Amino acid sequence: MKIRDIIRIIEKIAPVCYQENYDNSGLQIGSPENEVTSVLICLDINEAVVDEAISAGANFIISHHPLIFSGIKNITGKSYIERIIIKAITNNISIYSSHTSLDNSALGVNKIIADKLGLKDAEILDPKSSLLYKVVVFVPVDHLENVREAMFLAGAGEIGNYDNCSFSTSGDGTFKANEKANPFVGQRELLHSEKESRLEMIVPLSSKENVIKNMLQAHPYEEVAYDIFKLENKYNDVGSGMIGNLENEMPAKDFALYLKEHFDIDTVKCAFPEDKKIKRVALCGGSGSFLINKAISAGADCFITGEIKYHDYLDFYERIALYEIGHYDSEKFTMELLKNLLNDKVPELTTQITNIKTNPIKYF
Repeated sequence: MKIRDIIRIIEKIAPVCYQENYDNSGLQIGSPENEVTSVLICLDINEAVVDEAISAGANFIISHHPLIFSGIKNITGKSYIERIIIKAITNNISIYSSHTSLDNSALGVNKIIADKLGLKDAEILDPKSSLLYKVVVFVPVDHLENVREAMFLAGAGEIGNYDNCSFSTSGDGTFKANEKANPFVGQRELLHSEKESRLEMIVPLSSKENVIKNMLQAHPYEEVAYDIFKLENKYNDVGSGMIGNLENEMPAKDFALYLKEHFDIDTVKCAFPEDKKIKRVALCGGSGSFLINKAISAGADCFITGEIKYHDYLDFYERIALYEIGHYDSEKFTMELLKNLLNDKVPELTTQITNIKTNPIKYF
């Protein structure tokens, strides 16, 4: 088992192209060709976590938050990040971070929070745009089904709860091959007309390269005529936050206790009118207060996240109940998510969650 094999499993549900433009998700240290002995999973990386990996014989650390976020000009050991880099390389430990790639996945950070809270009909709160493409290709009629199937197999043609979606129409294609060409049909230097189908499909960015590759391999022509259009459509499988419904409505005060129980935390910071009832729940792991207006527009009774500014409580108090549970505690189930994913796909691989609680914040 190589690093690239583990990365392929993670990026099946959270490809790096899902990340925010400010982020640095992906492989941070090490070669994708390195062999994996065992995996240590954490939310944050500090020196104690690296020491734990060394003691456990784990040579691959998977974190949620990136170790390397911004540019590093020197690696001299003057900061904890530089010391971790030196120690990881010295001990042949690779490091991968999922961060906003997994935050924005419909099967990622917010999905496991929604599951822990027992939310029904959970969906992305703020779907992203500009992650979908339309691929149009012109195919000889007799080869239409081969090309269509090849594109489906690579991930094209999924629209919401439907797959194998495509559109085709027939027409006449013309071309004239020059003396250097090796035409599939027609003759060099003669204008040729061929019955062709225009085939088009929706393709997510994460599958675009493989779809084009499969399409070109299945297509009989030496030179394939195709177009790629970037779409502004919302992609409902990728985006920020999540929204769903509790099975039973409850008073806002009881919901605060419900959060304490399900997140195993001692403190919930919250604001709501005394008579507020909670049924429709919006949430975002980490720093998600930028989504409060989206939650209100979606009809949420409350919004849960890791960090909220004081003035947000003032501004939104009468429109939505707000619950702040701490950045670390809002994302800690991510470690369980990653472990379960790897255990399911590679049961023979040794994986463990760190015993180091990396949350630096204390409450007294």
